[in-house]
Amino acid sequence: QVQLVESGGGLVQTGGSLRLSCAASGSIGSVNDMGWYRQAPGKQREFVARITSRSTTTYADSVKGQFTISRDNAKNTVALQMNSLKPEDTAVYYCNALLYRPAGIEHYWGKGTLVTVSS
Repeated sequence: QVQLVESGGGLVQTGGSLRLSCAASGSIGSVNDMGWYRQAPGKQREFVARITSRSTTTYADSVKGQFTISRDNAKNTVALQMNSLKPEDTAVYYCNALLYRPAGIEHYWGKGTLVTVSS
């Protein structure tokens, strides 16, 4: 079993920055992708960014150049640095882990952290 716990959400003004963190615990192993998704009020959950165990990164077009994902493999943590925040970035941000097991791929989610960007 794997647990993901997010932190760092809060209220920020337009143009501000926030740094989200996610700590993974449990039987996470070493071969995994970690990432962030978000869900705005009244909308579906959407992909934000992903980083592989070898630190290859992928971003949604909407956040390229604005957000930066990073990870610390020794600590099993992933972070999302969010700069130049806009009201449309307001959402609950969820940490996600994809674990590549011999038996198949496992998905895990955190409970989310709320980011509110005021105009």
